[in-house]
Amino acid sequence: MKKRSRSTEVILSTDSINVVYQESLIALQNVSLDIPAAKLTAILGPSGCGKTTLLKVIAGLIKPTSGSVKVRGKEIEGPGPDRALVFQDFALLPWATVLQNVGFGLRARGVPKKERDETSLHYIKEVGLLGFEDKYPHQLSGGMRQRTGLARALTINSDILLMDEPFSAVDEQMRRKLQEDLLNLLKVENKTVIFVTHSIEEAVYLADQVIILSGRPGSVAEIVYPKIDRTGEIDLIRRQPGYIDLVDEIWSSLKKYVE
Repeated sequence: MKKRSRSTEVILSTDSINVVYQESLIALQNVSLDIPAAKLTAILGPSGCGKTTLLKVIAGLIKPTSGSVKVRGKEIEGPGPDRALVFQDFALLPWATVLQNVGFGLRARGVPKKERDETSLHYIKEVGLLGFEDKYPHQLSGGMRQRTGLARALTINSDILLMDEPFSAVDEQMRRKLQEDLLNLLKVENKTVIFVTHSIEEAVYLADQVIILSGRPGSVAEIVYPKIDRTGEIDLIRRQPGYIDLVDEIWSSLKKYVE
């Protein structure tokens, strides 16, 4: 598969990341990556290859056995305001309204209520939930709950969004709608996104850079740069010449790691 390099600002890098559990189970092995600023990088790989582990290392939630993660050249020492995590299972507070959930991170930082609510309402509108700010999670659909989680991450105003299979818990129709919403949002928000997914189609549709991890222990097998024009209508992306071919090429590369 053809690879090519792109000259752009590197906002985050990993250097020789190794994660070993219980002195015998190697989850990640020698993972070195450059993540370009203001682009979406997808991480693909077979089940159990360490995709989520890598995302948690980048988030600062797991300390690697060896190696380092740097944001703008500075090594991270744990979670930080420059990185926000969007969870697969929404991770909303069931007793809190949409407005309260979205503003949770700002409240933890001591932001005054008036400013917190104004910022939260802005991002509630951005993700298409205006009018639902007083609803509770149990009153929302799965797609709405995921939008709430995304709005919460956006309120923190982190440069880097870490998304762990964020659309896997919704049906296919809602998944496609959320994918479109994310692309539209990224036209407005100047964010760097690292997006873990099992779906090759989703990775090619969304990503500027696709990182393919091998089977356990997870290591970088290949990096692919989809030649997708995202400046026009989103509905046309999947109809572009080469889209299906690239999906098939990535599957040919990936399937040798699938047990």
